Amino acid sequence: MELKKELLLDFYRTMVLIRQFELKAAELFAAGRIPGFVHLYVGEEAVATGVCANLTPRDYITSTHRGHAHLIAKGGDIKLMMAELFGKKTGYCKGKGGSMHIADVSLGILGANGIVGAGQPIAAGAALACKVRGEGAVAVCFFGDGAANRGTFHEALNLASIWKLPVVYVCENNMYGISNYQRNSMNIADIADRATSYGIPGVSIDGNDVVAVYEAAAEAIARARRGEGPSLIEAKTWRHRGHFEGDPQVYKDPKEQEDWLKKDPISRLAQKLLEMNYATPEELNSIEAHARTRIEEAVAFAENSPEPEESELLEDVYA
Repeated sequence: MELKKELLLDFYRTMVLIRQFELKAAELFAAGRIPGFVHLYVGEEAVATGVCANLTPRDYITSTHRGHAHLIAKGGDIKLMMAELFGKKTGYCKGKGGSMHIADVSLGILGANGIVGAGQPIAAGAALACKVRGEGAVAVCFFGDGAANRGTFHEALNLASIWKLPVVYVCENNMYGISNYQRNSMNIADIADRATSYGIPGVSIDGNDVVAVYEAAAEAIARARRGEGPSLIEAKTWRHRGHFEGDPQVYKDPKEQEDWLKKDPISRLAQKLLEMNYATPEELNSIEAHARTRIEEAVAFAENSPEPEESELLEDVYA
């Protein structure tokens, strides 16, 4: 598939915005300016970008504890996201959700989730609603390799396959569930092989190649829209930083880390854009500068936003 210049540049803009948001979050967390834990997506930008580029506002996604990128790629407002990280009243969840629980139902973003694997049955439910309505919408579930060992994974894929639900399960395999290497927790090399158990397509792809991600997602999402049921995509990628900010990553092989850093998805796309004469170095630098400006504006919005009132503590709390 030959992709148009503007689409590739859109990929680059989204990936750079995600990277800058995450790096700023790391900086703010280290300075003690945002509370709670943050789990960053640095190095995995191609997955969220390539998948969500195939979606419309009527489609749904479920996210994870490492979910900032999914929200950005689906069209989330970075000012409201940053305010949520700061715990401010203007945040997506009025400052009560924090990094791991941002949602925007108006955009089909059914929420990041601090519970590993929790989005898998939620996505099946959203897909069932899509099927009943018959409007051609789909659901996409992002989850990590660790969540592929949860019971929710097997239950959700089994149900989705039986009912031919319009859902795509996207495993962001960054090789580690916290500090446990994938090969130590499952007796298969490719998580995509598990699709066979449910009679659905499964494919393992280079998750650091945004074009490969886009094309695999395009096929799976089109299949779902046609009423042909779910698919499983395994995108092999690598988180540059720890499982959470402050994680020293002593469990990683330094050589493996070095090798994966050379496969950085943003650098790879930049090289492609330059080689195809779709952009100049100056134009790419301008995109990065614009992203940094937007992030600084989001930080200023968050800092200048009011704190929630104590009287609002129990509002919008459903459980």
